[in-house]
Order: sequence, then structure tokens, then C-alpha cells
Amino acid sequence: MSNLTSDEILSVNNDSSQKVSGSISQHIDACDYSSVNHSIDAQNHAYSDMPGYLMENCELCPRKCGVNRTQGKKGVCGVSSDMYVARAALHFWEEPCISGTEGSGAVFFSGCTLKCVFCQNYELSHGEYGKVVSVERLAEIFLELEEKGANNINLVTPDHYIPKIQKAMIAAREQGLKIPYVINCSGYETRELIHMLDGLADIYLDDFKYMDGEKAAKYSGAPDYPERAMESLEEMVRQCPEPEFSENGIMKKGVIVRHLLMPGMVKNAKQVVDYVYDTYGDQVYLSLMHQFTPLEKLEKYPEINRRVTHREYERLLQYAMEKGVTNAFIQDGSVAKESFIPDWNGEGV
Repeated sequence: MSNLTSDEILSVNNDSSQKVSGSISQHIDACDYSSVNHSIDAQNHAYSDMPGYLMENCELCPRKCGVNRTQGKKGVCGVSSDMYVARAALHFWEEPCISGTEGSGAVFFSGCTLKCVFCQNYELSHGEYGKVVSVERLAEIFLELEEKGANNINLVTPDHYIPKIQKAMIAAREQGLKIPYVINCSGYETRELIHMLDGLADIYLDDFKYMDGEKAAKYSGAPDYPERAMESLEEMVRQCPEPEFSENGIMKKGVIVRHLLMPGMVKNAKQVVDYVYDTYGDQVYLSLMHQFTPLEKLEKYPEINRRVTHREYERLLQYAMEKGVTNAFIQDGSVAKESFIPDWNGEGV
């Protein structure tokens, strides 16, 4: 495999106008999505008829807090079993093969199993923000986004609601939904939770934040993050082993692993690249992100209370090139702006 050159990397600038380079676009095979089999294995989805049961002694995430979320109590994720959605709209700031020019149908859920001190969506991730929606309403939202021309249904941080979301996914398919489901997740999931999406998920847009457990503990309160990220990614790739694209370059099946480069953490980033590429090669696309945005809450963490430098990001890209990575997305420094954080105004909910 030849090394990556700077003009051979797929580029994403949180802007749908970015073009796919010719050399890598040759790797994209056409896929007729209407022919994809969406049959659902009854055994795999036996829990879809009892979403409340899985939240009564909640062990959905690696925290395994055991809280009875069905009685209004909040788990480590910060939410009860009520499903809060803050926004459901066309979103143009994902990778080009996800957003395209039409937009991704992004549904932003409230709460999160991680507690990242640098979270750009802090209000959303740390509590019950937005509107409570039923399973039936969520399925309607999926269909409405498809009618608006969305390339996919992009479920952003869905982990702690998966038993309910799973039911909505099935219901929307039964009502004729044709576009792919994208699971846009933190990487901090159990293998069992990801297995619940087998036969439903088409694309995993998966964060892989840390290979350094100490850094994971300090900045996200999750010292076991590397182990959980590795095991959940293995299950994602098992379900979606080969990337598939439409004729116009929109992903229809596959796994994209995102890594957000943090200030002073090039070594950690290289370790993530090593693990993902050495384990999965070109089965998985890497998205190396330059959008770390220091917000007010980082005053207690001065070592990361700054933007990533151009030199730091160039070091990471050069490392990926020399390693032989070809399936990748990159960003430029202009994306590190608060303006790219959506308004949580209940649009589309």
C-alpha cells in the first residue's frame, strides 16, 4: 500500500462544499441501498418489546450504575428513562460521506455516559435538556427527516436510550424508511449494547478518544475507556465489516472512527491510529479531527485550555501518512469555533 500524500486524504472542513479527492474516490464502490436487506433477527432484538425492563436496574453502559431509571431516577448518564431530544434537523457538519450536500438527519439526544470536561455540547450532555418524545414520535421524526431529503438518520449520543430507540428504528423501517441509520456514539459502550443494534445499524460513526487510561480518567472520568472502546469497535466492525458507498459517494454501510486531537496529546492520538489501523486496516475509515474548542469550564485544566496548534495536527497527519493510512478524513484549523455548535432549540422535535 502506498503512503498517503497530503492531496490524497479525504478532506472535511465541517462544510459540505469540501470535495472528495479523485485518488481516494476511486476506492468508492457503488451500492444500491434499496437492495440492502434490513431483516431483523428476532432473537437479537428480543428486548425491543420491553425497553423499560432494561432501565429498571440499568447496566446499559460500562458504568453499570444499577439505577431504576423508570422511576424517574437519573443514572450516571444524567437522565431517567424519559427520552429527551434537543434537536432533529438536517446537519451539514459531519464527514462529507455522511452529510453530503443534502445534509444528515441528525437527532441529538440529551445525556451522556461520559463526563468529558471539554464537551462542546455540555448543556446537552449533562442533563435532561430538550423535549420528551415517545417511541412513536421518534419514529415519525425519522420519517420526517427522510422527507426533507436527509442522506441518513444520524443518532447522536443514543447509548443510554438504545432500548427505546431500537423500537423506533424498527417502527420507522416497517413504515417504509429507506435511508441508513448512523449510530453516532462516544466509543464508551459495552459490546452487549452494540450487539442490540445488530441488523439495525448501517453505519457507526464512532469516537475513539483515548488509548491512555490515565488521560481518560482525568478528562472523562472513565479509566476503562480504552478497553471499552476496543471491544465495542470490534462488535461494530463485525456488524459492518466493509464500507459501501452510493454512486455519489454517500456512505451506506461501514464504520468511521473519529479521533479528536487534544492539546499536548499527540502521543495518545498516534496510539489510537496505531490500534485502529493495525487492527482493521482499510475496513475502517479514520477521521482525524482538529476542532478542539476550549470553553470556560476548562480553567481548571490549563494544560488543555487552548487550541491544538497547527504543528501538533501536522505531526499527527504526517504519522498517519507514513503509516500507510489511505482511508481518512481531515480538517483544517478553522473548524475550532463555537459557531459550529448547534442551537438546542427543539427544532424538528
